[in-house]
Amino acid sequence: MSRIGRLPVAIPAGVTVEVAENNVVTVKGPKGTLTKELPTEMEIKVEGEEVTVTRPSDLKKMKSLHGLTRTLINNMVIGVTQGYEKVLEVNGVGYRAAKSGNKLTLNLGYSHPVEMIDPEGVETVLEGQNKITVKGIDKEKVGQYAAEIRDKRRPEPYKGKGIKYADEVIRRKVGKTGKK
Repeated sequence: MSRIGRLPVAIPAGVTVEVAENNVVTVKGPKGTLTKELPTEMEIKVEGEEVTVTRPSDLKKMKSLHGLTRTLINNMVIGVTQGYEKVLEVNGVGYRAAKSGNKLTLNLGYSHPVEMIDPEGVETVLEGQNKITVKGIDKEKVGQYAAEIRDKRRPEPYKGKGIKYADEVIRRKVGKTGKK
């Protein structure tokens, strides 16, 4: 059995999980509602205060889908109760972020400011001019939008300028040295 797949997903108080046909799972909680279509081969059952996922056979594909399906349901439950957030840091002289409405404006040393509009279900919060927090209930959307912001100017290895995740460690390189 899959070590992760066989673990039941506990449903906290105030959260409802419904499984429709074709394994369309809807999770409602205090922060919102998430709906996801999961692999139809897996059998998803809601029993009391937990959700269990079982697989039909021990084929390699089924084994890999087993753990994935369970983790996706778990991420949805965590999303509607606590939500997800990723923190990005803007490092560099003159590099800064500004926010107006749902538009994030980044000054990253280009000849023009980079403007990004928050996607639906995801919001960005600024702390100062160089800390961006991406929040939302869908783990996938939060991670994707954070990655898109980071891609506007990735951190470089010499001075560490650019946008990096707060928990990311940049491998630094030694710059060139002059002739003797």
